[in-house]
Amino acid sequence: MKLFSLTAAIVLSLIASPSLANDKPGEGVTVRPVIQPTIEEMFQARIVFHALKDLGYTVADPQEVLAQTAHLAVGTGDADLYTASWDSLHQKFFEEAGGEKVMTKIGTLVEGCLQGYLVDKASYDAGVKNLGDLKDPKIAAKFSTDGSGKADLAGCVPGWGCERVIEHQLTEYGLRDTVVHNQGEYNAIIADTIARFKNGKPVLYYTWTPYWVSGALVPGKDVEWLSVPYTSLPDGAKANTKFNGKNLGFAVDSERIVARNDFLKANPAARKLFEVAKISINDVSAENKLIADGEKSSADIDKHVDAWIKAHQADYGSWLKAARDAAK
Repeated sequence: MKLFSLTAAIVLSLIASPSLANDKPGEGVTVRPVIQPTIEEMFQARIVFHALKDLGYTVADPQEVLAQTAHLAVGTGDADLYTASWDSLHQKFFEEAGGEKVMTKIGTLVEGCLQGYLVDKASYDAGVKNLGDLKDPKIAAKFSTDGSGKADLAGCVPGWGCERVIEHQLTEYGLRDTVVHNQGEYNAIIADTIARFKNGKPVLYYTWTPYWVSGALVPGKDVEWLSVPYTSLPDGAKANTKFNGKNLGFAVDSERIVARNDFLKANPAARKLFEVAKISINDVSAENKLIADGEKSSADIDKHVDAWIKAHQADYGSWLKAARDAAK
């Protein structure tokens, strides 16, 4: 009886061991991520990090740098992955950092990301429907915040990528004499824009989705997207810039994970996770609104991540299963 019990225990151990090992295929491996110092991108990044940890990986504290440097960090081997690479917007950064020789854009974490120019609805309804309308000094003057007579565009932080598109288009559309591109800390600039709107004054600004701004200034209600005269992107890039019948001037984009080729080759479980992980843009925008409403501590972000995983347990579980299967 004792011999049978011992034999059975050994057999069960042999059967269980591969399964247990496969449950944590990343055990013993430390992943070095890089992120932007942008609180609104931490939610989707931490969902990916949470999944990596569930697969047994150790996730190092992320380096925080702007998008251009984030790609460079992955390309030079200072980091293993970056979770918020915009497929079209950041293509130049990807290429300059070594491109496909050293790293891969993998999966599509968030689909349907938009960028563009908006004005208050009153101005839109009065006829300002195209960015090109601002070539008219009389129209541009309505959006002047400092009395200069030039329209003040609340714009993009240098290093994000969007500033390259805006600067290119101001020249391409002949707007240099009538429009000023205000750059700096975006949240401070957009806070001034929102305050101006609440005071009943015309506003002109750049933004993107997913982001909390479109929850504070709601397109179709408070503001409207402008069209551009025609598609023109830096370096002659080609992309779909049409959304709901308007040419927004920016590619209808997606957030993808960029990871080093050597890391992906050595970690098939992580590679599969990056391929299958998907988060709805509406979920990201909803979480960003929570941040805007005051839930902006690191602990708050973790709570948002835990709540999302609980609400999407089937999808999240399928990511882990696929990753574990890939490691067999």
